[in-house]
Amino acid sequence: MNSEPSWDLYRTFHAVLREGSLSGAARRLDMSQPSIARHIDALETALGAKLFLRTPRGLSPTDAALELKPLAERLAATSAALRRTAEGGGGGGALSGTVRISASEVVAVEHLPPILARMRQAHPGLALELSPSNALDDLLQRKADVAVRMVRPEQQALVSRHVGALVIGLHAHRDYLVRRGTPRTLADLKDHDLIGYDVETPAIRAAVQQYPALSRDAFALRVDSDVAQLAAIRAGFGIGICQTIVAARQPDLVRVLPDAFHMALETWIVMHEDLRGNARCRAVFDALVEGLSGIVGSSARQGAVVSRS
Repeated sequence: MNSEPSWDLYRTFHAVLREGSLSGAARRLDMSQPSIARHIDALETALGAKLFLRTPRGLSPTDAALELKPLAERLAATSAALRRTAEGGGGGGALSGTVRISASEVVAVEHLPPILARMRQAHPGLALELSPSNALDDLLQRKADVAVRMVRPEQQALVSRHVGALVIGLHAHRDYLVRRGTPRTLADLKDHDLIGYDVETPAIRAAVQQYPALSRDAFALRVDSDVAQLAAIRAGFGIGICQTIVAARQPDLVRVLPDAFHMALETWIVMHEDLRGNARCRAVFDALVEGLSGIVGSSARQGAVVSRS
């Protein structure tokens, strides 16, 4: 090695690793593709090692690149932490700046808007970005500052607060049940129009093992968007899964087979531990904990009522 490579070269290397191509890394870093190529060439020269091989599918990392990968990820996480600390501030005074929130589609659309409206009224200088997605945004890489997650956080660098579980059940519009009748058992679902997923995930696979009547082949409508599934239920297309507290907001939605099908989505509010001292992120974190705790509590009470009835 002739000289110590610039941090910018490692940042480019990390982007190429993540994206698998020069063009993808260029879009990610808002740079030109030739600049990305020059960075990789410069890093290979400085390290004395070939890092990528060109293949028909893009760039394939060499063994040397794979050995450097965990170190590059650590550098990226450290860089994000430095940026958070510099931007965050901590002290008193009016909150200002931007906080990015990640949440599942249904939570983002059905639960968060009133909470965010109250936040904005209390802190007019606060700008909020909301990413509605069922994918888990990487908090370590600053894709989001605060997240609402339906899986237990595993990374040690994250601060999390469990707010309870959102009850989910099978629901249909009253008009659909008038037309087609109400199923009395899970086996009866084979005679109904079911709404469900298209692509099977590990979580879905585990659920199907428990409820084989809800396998992919049984669905008359397959869509991976939970919001689209909810819209189809509301439109009277058929029977689908949704949160009981969301269904309760529309009187025409009826829960079916409550004793036979009952699941719970454990819910956490999560942020990076480096944001503990960031006043605006902490305020959003606390507001989400308070707001969603009330919603989850209502969902749990509804589930208890159903189980007793």
